[in-house]
Amino acid sequence: MPQDAFHIRRLAFELNTLLAHGKVNRISQVNKDELTFIIYTGKTTVKLILSANASNARVCLSAIEKEPAPVAPNFCMLLRKHLQGAEILEVRQYAFERIIEIDLHCTTDFSESKRTLHCELMGKYSNVVLTENGVILGALKTTALEDSSRRILLAGAKYLYPAPQDKLSPFDGAGICSRLKNHLLNRESKDVETLAEFLFENVCGLALSTAREVAQRSEKSEKPLWEFVGEFCENEPCSPCVKVENGEAVDFFAFPVSGGVKTPTLWEAEDEFFTRREGKKSFADKKRKMENLVRGLKKKQLKKWQDTKERLQEAEKADELRIKGELLTANLYRVEKGSSYIELENWYSADCDRIKIGLDPLLSPSKNAQKYFKNYNKHKRAKEILVPMLQTEEQEIAYTDSVLSAVTNAETVDDLQEIEQELVQMGLLRLPTVRSGKKKEIVVPFREYEHLGMKIYAGRNNLQNDRLLRLSSPDDIWLHTQKYHSSHVIIATQGGQVRDEILLFAAEICAYYSDGRDGDKIPVDYCKRKYVKKPSKSKAGFVLYTDYKTLLVKPNAHKE
Repeated sequence: MPQDAFHIRRLAFELNTLLAHGKVNRISQVNKDELTFIIYTGKTTVKLILSANASNARVCLSAIEKEPAPVAPNFCMLLRKHLQGAEILEVRQYAFERIIEIDLHCTTDFSESKRTLHCELMGKYSNVVLTENGVILGALKTTALEDSSRRILLAGAKYLYPAPQDKLSPFDGAGICSRLKNHLLNRESKDVETLAEFLFENVCGLALSTAREVAQRSEKSEKPLWEFVGEFCENEPCSPCVKVENGEAVDFFAFPVSGGVKTPTLWEAEDEFFTRREGKKSFADKKRKMENLVRGLKKKQLKKWQDTKERLQEAEKADELRIKGELLTANLYRVEKGSSYIELENWYSADCDRIKIGLDPLLSPSKNAQKYFKNYNKHKRAKEILVPMLQTEEQEIAYTDSVLSAVTNAETVDDLQEIEQELVQMGLLRLPTVRSGKKKEIVVPFREYEHLGMKIYAGRNNLQNDRLLRLSSPDDIWLHTQKYHSSHVIIATQGGQVRDEILLFAAEICAYYSDGRDGDKIPVDYCKRKYVKKPSKSKAGFVLYTDYKTLLVKPNAHKE
């Protein structure tokens, strides 16, 4: 990702053209690293993103406004106090560094002043600092007094720029020439990659990808490399593009590259790249968090189920205790006082085998028999409680498995939205507090397909499966994998005849969005919707069905 001084120089020029004389209308903070400024330019309202995230540091306009944090952090409140309603005077790059500075004219009823936002885009050292007359008013990331850092980022301290690297300016031709001769002195190869590595290691403000572009261009130039570098950095026109590989945005550039898709402006290329990148990471993080929550719940449920099963196995001994109690009662005269056991004929056995019955030496024969009957009644009552308890726990595990299947098969943020509501209902997740009136209920659409003129719908999760069932007609075709958790799939027949090709198409989709998607041949049951019943008070996604037939199909998402 070439978030280097070469690209920042051109980005700052674009932003200055768009934002100069604009007015700051609103300021919000999305998370601990990202700020959003809503700016009225005189013609339109735009969203400016200032991010100090280690992986996604940037200053660019964005088409997407993210939901702000429920409670504004201290630095956001400070910016609102000092910059709300301020006029943007200039957006510029500091020297040839990875720093964008935004000068603002701030006025109140009693005073006016000039303040500057320093946006340092330096990987894990990225930061946003507000200053007035060179004095820090506040910073997104502050340093503690006990830190041995030479830079103190606290309110009231003098603002110092980050220490420069031991690299040359791209406009220092003599210095580059001297270092280049020493670099190539003992090298036989002087190819493009060698020159690119030299530029990356010795010239400030150039990412390796930019250095490669300079090295390639210099070979076709009449000027030597040390002169061409400065000319390229100063005068190379901005031709922005987003590099796409296998349908994924992998980088953005201010110059044409192989596989690059042109964009009107550099900030649009940057915004598209970072939006896709953050969206992908956000989805992966959210999915992993949900999977861990559901797997954790399943682990607890299995432990509880195993405990109940063991208790039930113990309760199954009730009949054995009753038999011993009855045999002991019938043979009280044969029991010697103080004995620890007695062997008696088991009348309940076909062969009348002898059975050994343990005794408490401190109890009389009759009380030993009563003890057996007491334990028998205890185990009998336990069995009456544990059998339905075990069934309930098995149903809960099955439901948790269905939720885990939906999370595992999720491919987009839409797939996770309603599953999130299920996790809230299950007590696994607590949604962040939102401001009243700000949050609208979002209804995520079903997965929708069309094949040979018929519409096919697939639920993304248990809640959607129930909604799909309610909205479908009695003569629609309903599909679900056999012995696997899967999406419910509906073929909307609209009174028409369903061809075998359509049925096969829908069954392949159903098999793909199931636990068996890695298998070769998956059984998929299908029947008319009118034969599918949802029991009262049953878990989301649970149904009973009859009058069905089965297809064996290979899973296929049919994403085309």
